Amino acid sequence: MSTTTSAARRGHAPLAARVDALDWDTVTADLDAYGSALTGPLLDPAECAATAALFDEPERFRTTVEMARHRFGSGRYRYFTHDLPPLVRELREAFYPRLLPVAREWAGRLGRDAPWPDTLERWLTECHAAGQDKSAQILLRYGAGDWNALHRDVFGEKVFPLQVVVGLDAPGEDFTGGEFLMTEQRARAQSRGFATVLPRGHALVFTTRDRPVPSKRGWSNAPMRHGVSTVRSGSRHTLGLVFHDAS
Repeated sequence: MSTTTSAARRGHAPLAARVDALDWDTVTADLDAYGSALTGPLLDPAECAATAALFDEPERFRTTVEMARHRFGSGRYRYFTHDLPPLVRELREAFYPRLLPVAREWAGRLGRDAPWPDTLERWLTECHAAGQDKSAQILLRYGAGDWNALHRDVFGEKVFPLQVVVGLDAPGEDFTGGEFLMTEQRARAQSRGFATVLPRGHALVFTTRDRPVPSKRGWSNAPMRHGVSTVRSGSRHTLGLVFHDAS
């Protein structure tokens, strides 16, 4: 069976089944090696276009952020209300149990607590009880000249260590530039960077704040940040899935 045919069939499967069918051994290995991992095809072009079009339905969002105003970069992003579109809700629910073993393993390597329960619903209840009760699911739009400064999506004490971004436009066709960027701070050394072209319909799993790296004494913590390089032409949309809520 051709790769195209396999992707097409996967695109018509329920979202949870598509997430389960991803190559999780490779995703986990890439997360361990780089702090980020492409998943392969997840959404079809029609789903991507429909999700990107939600940006023009302001009633779906609790707030809009003009990035230049806050010196975050340039472009706009919008946080969904808790009344999430079905695709966004289903993807978030499907990814959480797949990312949970990685989160717990990383916490163990670093000698940290692993406070995340088995279900996303229970974890979000804990977030809300701690005052983090605002939706952090995000839809981003970049035009020519826009970019996103290196940052971390940490909104309070409750933090899930992994998150997901889904590309909704085709690089090289809908836009140029706009690579997903990550930097890793290394002990007693200069930082190193990673640049990833995010294909339309593919997801990138990446660390929210830091990751464990091998050291002479076992494991040490490598802080990481993420951002987006300057979009040179066209329009770039992405969907961000965060597994803790905001304060």
